[in-house]
Amino acid sequence: MSSETFRQFETRSKAEGFDEVLERRWTAHTVVPEHSHPFDVQAVVVDGQLWLTVGKSTRHLREGDEFELARGVDHAERYGVEGCTLWVARRNTPVA
Repeated sequence: MSSETFRQFETRSKAEGFDEVLERRWTAHTVVPEHSHPFDVQAVVVDGQLWLTVGKSTRHLREGDEFELARGVDHAERYGVEGCTLWVARRNTPVA
């Protein structure tokens, strides 16, 4: 995993135009059915693992893996046996 700290992730994300940065913790075996968000997402897995499904493609993400989702993209999430911690940056205002 990268040695990036939360503060460094926050600084980098805000420099890239994301306006909200937070840590999300998911409990073991949580399943989030298909949904979308009204914001863009950039995230890194800090601990644990998840399976992220977009369309017919599923990615298995582990500690250190990063992903991005554009606003309005339908996706589903399934978290592993240890749960999962993510650092998440959200861009609430669309890029012009």
